[in-house]
Amino acid sequence: MSKKYFTAGPAELYPKFSEFLQEFVDKQLGSISHRSGDFKKIYQHTDEQLRILLGIPEENAIMFTGSASEIWEKSIQSLVEFESFHLVNGSFSEKYYQYALALQKTAKAFKKPLGEGFTYSEIEVPEYAEMVCITQNETSTGVQMREADIHKLKRSNAHKLFSIDIVSSAPIPTLDFKLMDSVFFSVQKNFGMPAGLGVWIANEKCLEKAVSLKEKGLSIGAHHDLPTLWKNAKNYQNPSTPNVMGIFLLGKIAEDMNKTGIDTIRKTNASNAKKIYQHFENKEGYEIFVKDPDLRSKTVAVINTSSPSSHLIQKLKAENMIIGSGYGPGKDNQIRIANFISTSTEDIEALLEKI
Repeated sequence: MSKKYFTAGPAELYPKFSEFLQEFVDKQLGSISHRSGDFKKIYQHTDEQLRILLGIPEENAIMFTGSASEIWEKSIQSLVEFESFHLVNGSFSEKYYQYALALQKTAKAFKKPLGEGFTYSEIEVPEYAEMVCITQNETSTGVQMREADIHKLKRSNAHKLFSIDIVSSAPIPTLDFKLMDSVFFSVQKNFGMPAGLGVWIANEKCLEKAVSLKEKGLSIGAHHDLPTLWKNAKNYQNPSTPNVMGIFLLGKIAEDMNKTGIDTIRKTNASNAKKIYQHFENKEGYEIFVKDPDLRSKTVAVINTSSPSSHLIQKLKAENMIIGSGYGPGKDNQIRIANFISTSTEDIEALLEKI
């Protein structure tokens, strides 16, 4: 019996991953030049399918990097001259903030205790912040920020750039890409692929800011800055040899998701999330970490365990069900269950029954 992964990334591979990978191999696409017409067709197909799936405006650029962590750095380099503002409530939002400090920006943070989230009414964006950095779904703690709150915050600070990390939630959030400036994710979670590809979606305001910083003689990165990535992306190209296989597979998976329909995918995701949280609501020996139901992640459920989490993790592993431990401080007394697209309702129900 093969293993079933409920881990928060890398995660369960997409059901048709092997089929799409075999197509890539059969067509010898791993050997084509990234300057060829064949590659441009691959890039264009993935670009088009992601626009359909996420509702991305035509004027925005879709650019590819090696990871989402790389985009943390590139977004700060390209879009912030002096000051950024970060909402921090977990390990990954903290890392985005730390990247800004490492790049010697005057980064400021509004921090919440682990397990707590942010709402629009309590956030005051500093006057001199050029960019607001939000981790929409904090993978380490299972806390989400509601799309409506993000949209309200942006409308109240329309003159500032907003950069949204949706690494462990894309394509589930219903973000308004006409409103957002910079949005990014990686593929090893909800898209059910191996790690090694980051996707950066940015608008023309981001391009203008990056160009203005460059014209001032400021460094915005030596390795593929935003204007360079943008120029190539608009021609379905990449500045240097990219992850051709990752781009191809992402396009095929996005196309398959579009056949199902994003509304159907989101409804299934919400239903499965409800099953998970209801299961642990009053279950002896367990406690849902995030107390506010509205701020509980739809894709990564974090559950406290009264006994060491390793006991349950090992028992489930023996049944070929792989779940994750807590992250950082919660490693020993929490479990994390991924509710990603590759995990079916039947998979979720089987896991909960076994627990």
